[in-house]
Amino acid sequence: MRRMSEADQRRELHHYSVRLWERGWVANHDGNLSARLPRARLMCTPTAMSKADIGPDMMLVLDDTGKKLQGERKPFSEMNLHLAWYHARPDVGAVIHAHPVTATALGVSGQSLDTPFLPEAVVSLGPIIPTVPLAMPGQEAVQAAAPYLDEYDALILAGNGVITCGPDLELAYLRMELVEHLARIYVEAKKVGGPDPLPPRFLQPLLAARAKAGLGPE
Repeated sequence: MRRMSEADQRRELHHYSVRLWERGWVANHDGNLSARLPRARLMCTPTAMSKADIGPDMMLVLDDTGKKLQGERKPFSEMNLHLAWYHARPDVGAVIHAHPVTATALGVSGQSLDTPFLPEAVVSLGPIIPTVPLAMPGQEAVQAAAPYLDEYDALILAGNGVITCGPDLELAYLRMELVEHLARIYVEAKKVGGPDPLPPRFLQPLLAARAKAGLGPE
């Protein structure tokens, strides 16, 4: 997990907020980002703003229960879902939630990326990206996601986009990018009869490579 100053963390949250908007993965006030700070604190984007318009000075600082410590604006309502991942996984340093179109389309259609079909993706994300069952935002959504938080770094949320975690914002963002890339390949492959799953004998060496690279839950 990278250590950086709070000023640098503000700039990085701003950077990835804008990138989400530029990629078309958020619209209106969609999406939220957070990062872990020292002394049991978090920094996050404010609610009710376009990710294109959030400046570094607008970021909020919260304690590890979600109580605001610094900032003029309000935190987003899905902070409990971010907090659940931080509390479950000490290795998680950042969480990003967005609505990349193809992966979100799978979620609203009740589908999962539950067939491992690209070796590189198994190393990066594990054998599957599950879809969390549909739940109301708030505590119900936290309860629905809870069984997945220990094992997975990326989740499709039925009716609510994609959420990813990482030791830092860069990797959380790259995981979001890969989930959307895999979803696009999956949809195209379905048109021509696939995708074919990787043979079972591939999985153990790929998961060993994932562990050796220090990827996935500690």
